[in-house]
Amino acid sequence: MPQMPITFAVPKGRILDEALPVMARAGVVPEAAFHDKSNRSLTFACEAEDMALIRVRAFDVATFVAHGAAQMGIVGSDVIEEFDYSDLYAPVDLDIGHCHLAVAEPADASAGASRGASHLRVATKYPNLTRRFFEAQGIQAECVKLNGAMEIAPSLGLAGRIVDLVSTGRTLKDNGLVERERILDISARLIVNRAALKTDARVAALVEAFRSDAEKRRAA
Repeated sequence: MPQMPITFAVPKGRILDEALPVMARAGVVPEAAFHDKSNRSLTFACEAEDMALIRVRAFDVATFVAHGAAQMGIVGSDVIEEFDYSDLYAPVDLDIGHCHLAVAEPADASAGASRGASHLRVATKYPNLTRRFFEAQGIQAECVKLNGAMEIAPSLGLAGRIVDLVSTGRTLKDNGLVERERILDISARLIVNRAALKTDARVAALVEAFRSDAEKRRAA
């Protein structure tokens, strides 16, 4: 009886362009249709007949893999830290997609304005990480959940600060914000469903292929 295809989940957005050559070296090569920018499909075949690819939002990559709908995937460590799924295993740091999670506020705000505060309102799509970060400082963070457009929240009075991903800092600057505190350094990780790793030798072999590639790049 033929085995079911391995479903590999990848995120839309910033990580994907860096991930594709890494995936190819490990043997995960999507069909040509995947590279067509006008193609709005979410599922794709791969050159390997026993593999399929899904392209979804980063947070959904973790959900699909954790629940076994996909066996493997690539996602930023920010997503892993935010959700902490027990059925998710992140065996390989792929050393791509580097950025960091930071607290930012309007440039004209006093840098010490939050000192001594016991409560802050923060706009973010990372409420769990945000609350934990501020709780460690003895501050209660009221998180306003946004999935995008974080940078305009302070100017519209929605929140005094934001917690978001920062790469070059250009988006913050363009919106009159400055970074105040660094929360977490982030890179892309290979994630695997724990049950799939234990029961499917193909999954274990792919983990080793990704690990070998990452080690070669670090050694170069």
